[in-house]
Amino acid sequence: MSLYDDAVLVLKGYEGQEELRQAYLDHLAAHPDGMWKACEAGHLTASALVVDPAHGRVLLTLHKKLRMWLQMGGHCERQDPSVRAAAVREATEESGVAGLTLLPGGPVRLDRHRIPAPCHWHFDVQYAVLAPPGAVQEISDESLDLRWFAYDEVPRVADGSVLRLLEATRARL
Repeated sequence: MSLYDDAVLVLKGYEGQEELRQAYLDHLAAHPDGMWKACEAGHLTASALVVDPAHGRVLLTLHKKLRMWLQMGGHCERQDPSVRAAAVREATEESGVAGLTLLPGGPVRLDRHRIPAPCHWHFDVQYAVLAPPGAVQEISDESLDLRWFAYDEVPRVADGSVLRLLEATRARL
């Protein structure tokens, strides 16, 4: 199965955010290249919130270009077998944490946001991953910083999209 086909199946099976979910599906139907960064109309991205529920905290990255505290994530790559695999790969690469496991139940949220030209939209499929006990993070080249935040600290450092992802993740936990 292609990554495109996997994305369509994931989105068709996603419950909630019906209007936004349909916008993702419409985008993919109109843009067969909508999985890739080269698609100037916008493209799917995969992200994951790294959660340590035992300690009530999340790991966020201070994004190098955006200078914002965000969950880990980024562009799908041709070798990714699935959207969830892309999310786990991105979370592992950007956090340096080995042994991340997906929170069951598929994507936690969808978040479409504008990005600078030449592309115009990121259609982000957001997952949550659980950090193993004793997880040690290692900053990547894509980050200015990498830090654990208690759940109640997140509203002071992150934007609304990260807060909504955290709320949805905590509800699923």
